[in-house]
Amino acid sequence: MVDLSKLEPHVFAERLAALGLRRAAFLQDPTTGLTCSHPELAGLGQSLIGNTRDYDRHQAVFLELGEQTNVLLGAFLHRTRRGQGIGGVRLWSYASVGDFLSDGLRLSKGMGRKNALAGLWWGGGKGVIARPPGQRHEDPAYRAQLFRDYGRFITSLRGAYVTAEDVGTTEPDMAEIHAVTRYVVCVPGSVGGSGNPSPATARGVVSAMEGALDHLGVGELRGKVVAMQGIGNVGGFMLAELLERGVAKIIAADVSPNAVRAIRERHPGERVQVSLVAPGDQSILFEPCDVLAPNALGGILNPDTIPRLRAKLVCGAANNQLLDQQRDALLLQQRSITYVPDFVANRMGIVNCANEQYGTIPDDPAITRHFDPSWENSVYRITRSVLERAERAGITSTEAANALADELAEQPHPIFPERTSQIISGLMASGWARATAPAPLRAASGA
Repeated sequence: MVDLSKLEPHVFAERLAALGLRRAAFLQDPTTGLTCSHPELAGLGQSLIGNTRDYDRHQAVFLELGEQTNVLLGAFLHRTRRGQGIGGVRLWSYASVGDFLSDGLRLSKGMGRKNALAGLWWGGGKGVIARPPGQRHEDPAYRAQLFRDYGRFITSLRGAYVTAEDVGTTEPDMAEIHAVTRYVVCVPGSVGGSGNPSPATARGVVSAMEGALDHLGVGELRGKVVAMQGIGNVGGFMLAELLERGVAKIIAADVSPNAVRAIRERHPGERVQVSLVAPGDQSILFEPCDVLAPNALGGILNPDTIPRLRAKLVCGAANNQLLDQQRDALLLQQRSITYVPDFVANRMGIVNCANEQYGTIPDDPAITRHFDPSWENSVYRITRSVLERAERAGITSTEAANALADELAEQPHPIFPERTSQIISGLMASGWARATAPAPLRAASGA
């Protein structure tokens, strides 16, 4: 029997199409555990359960082949008591379906925890698109078709999952999704969206640094040395925030010549030292500094890199900085390096766009309060709470953040508790998984 999890995504898509299947769902049943919409995919369901690192009794995994492109599309839901699942859609190249599923599981779990710690009434969700072989995704016409496929997929889920921008996707991609669904945020400002979230994300990470330094009793950012891996969109704004706070020096590295050139032109002088490095060059991680900010790749904190770190505090914008959450958090703790989990520090991207439907206000207090240390749920205060909890319990900061987030994730939405569960039940009862294409839209008959 073929192990479906080992197949390349486009090969898996061809196999599904050959079986006459276009959709599939894996759902968590409170009494029987994980159920699968199609017996032919039962083995894939078992591989989900066997993924003990990333699978955490996720509420649902939905798969579909794009109506026009036949590309494998996914929507993952972790916990949704606080509200419908929300989180960005990632366009990425995966070696196997197993890798595709692992990424969606891990990212949706992280989003649920991030949303809960941020005080948002949203649950954990994430989207994944398996990038087709070659460079077709760079062709504008094909790309528009691909993201409209994803939008139709999201529409079919009736709001169980709301998507947004993520790695490999852009604001114009969100506009294509928005053309065929209302269940998307981070849409362009021209249609009422929230715009670029990078400035808010950068400011949030700097607030987390300040909370961690205060917890450690080592003062403010003023006079500190900060090393930054990645000075792209978020990193560039973060660098400016740090300079405003009077850091003594910033040592930065990036693989993009354009990013390096832009920072050098914008910030000449000895306080900012930025280097162009080759892909895979991780030397910036080992610079002596007060704060290390990983802003680029995931999995960069691992048994190979952690023993060589020379920072007292690690706090950055990159997602999934630890290659293995449990093992690598413990390695950092054993070296007396304070670590702020990424989903504690980098919340502001989703905060900036999650509630676009409620309109926009200049200097929106619903956004700016996250930067106010006096607000109990601010980035600063939550960072301190996580580190204090870890210290009291003698556990890692990752364990403390996960525990706090999981407690908050169990709080039901104040108006629509269990709404997502009801939507999913309705989808299955109406035969969502048996459909070979989304149902045609019907003309409205009334107001």
